[in-house]
Amino acid sequence: MSQLTRWEPFRDLVSLREAMDRLFEESVVRPRAGELAPRMAGSLAIDMWETDEDIMVKTAVPGVDPEDIEISMTGDTLTIKGETKVEEETEEESYVCREMRYGSFSRSITVPMPVESEEAEAEFEDGILTLKLPKAEEVKPKSIKVKSK
Repeated sequence: MSQLTRWEPFRDLVSLREAMDRLFEESVVRPRAGELAPRMAGSLAIDMWETDEDIMVKTAVPGVDPEDIEISMTGDTLTIKGETKVEEETEEESYVCREMRYGSFSRSITVPMPVESEEAEAEFEDGILTLKLPKAEEVKPKSIKVKSK
């Protein structure tokens, strides 16, 4: 006599996801004791949103001198580059845990609409870089007044 087994199509997907989550957590989020935290490929996390007039970009770059940040716009691609410098010299063997990121970083992102890059503004306060990219006139919302007769 054979026994029926209930088919669960998502069971294999869930176990694959759990395996991937475990792999990610063990290798990136929680390095083993004595290991140095891996670098995040020198990239920046960026928030981008739009207002009626501008595209706004915000990123955290703590410990970086504003003069060491390079911002460029080529076509529709915004690039932010810089370098975090090591402040003190300590021998590698002395570290118990080392998670601070040092070295060069760079991030390029496509801006979703045309902007006036010549009129862009950048502010740096408390380790937060905020960019204001004015939208090109052709993509700004325009109001049309209705006239009555």
